[in-house]
Amino acid sequence: MDEVAARDIASECRPAAGPRPVVGIICCTRREGDHALHAVVEKYVVAAAEGAGVMPVLVPALDAGYAEDAVARLDGLLAPGSRSNVEPHHYGGPPSIPETAHDPARDGMALPLLRAAVAADLPVLAICRGIQELNVALGGSLHQQVHAVPGRLDHRAPKGPIDLRYGHRAHPVDLVAGGFFERLAGARQITVNSLHGQGIDRLASGLAVEATAPDGQIEAVRLPQARFVVGVQWHPEYRLGDDPFSRALFAAFGAACRAHAARRGG
Repeated sequence: MDEVAARDIASECRPAAGPRPVVGIICCTRREGDHALHAVVEKYVVAAAEGAGVMPVLVPALDAGYAEDAVARLDGLLAPGSRSNVEPHHYGGPPSIPETAHDPARDGMALPLLRAAVAADLPVLAICRGIQELNVALGGSLHQQVHAVPGRLDHRAPKGPIDLRYGHRAHPVDLVAGGFFERLAGARQITVNSLHGQGIDRLASGLAVEATAPDGQIEAVRLPQARFVVGVQWHPEYRLGDDPFSRALFAAFGAACRAHAARRGG
């Protein structure tokens, strides 16, 4: 990323004085002994607070009836990554292969929550599983195993410690000419830490491609008619301070959330 472009974005998106906008982060569910937990990995919370300058709150994976109430109280929504996959019945796909990790409670909250957020023009940043949820919520479908698709790369993480899995520079992505990401980056290409098994197959109606991997796999999308609805397949939240584009992306998300808070008098 062009460092001048990064500095320009940081200057334009610097948080203003006053209360921080409230951004919901969608929880995953897991079990710990006899207890069911609703949880978010800390790196997303820290990136939202420090990179976007917002007040993060966790949105539990409850049923769809809470979606519109949640959206009405938020200034932005972050759909984070997860080891679980969206269940294929949500997009008319074939059954998952055995041993695939799923989180039906998260599916049950995230998909209607994303639809409600889009309907309310709430700023959305969707990461990894989040971009897949966004695509499915708006009517698209997924490749369940990108590496099994002829001509596609193996986008899965390398084995090893977390710094290797999330910190490796997986591949470049080409940014669409004249798109939001090209303007944000000040360049036509960036290198990303993409690590995923699933990926977008049929793009949802209304979404526009913002970035593609060398094999043609969609790596970033945007909803053009929205003020800020963006999804990335890689992990900009990891080591946020080391990557100018990641900082610019979270800063732009934070600016959109502050603008939404101002419109609703928050």
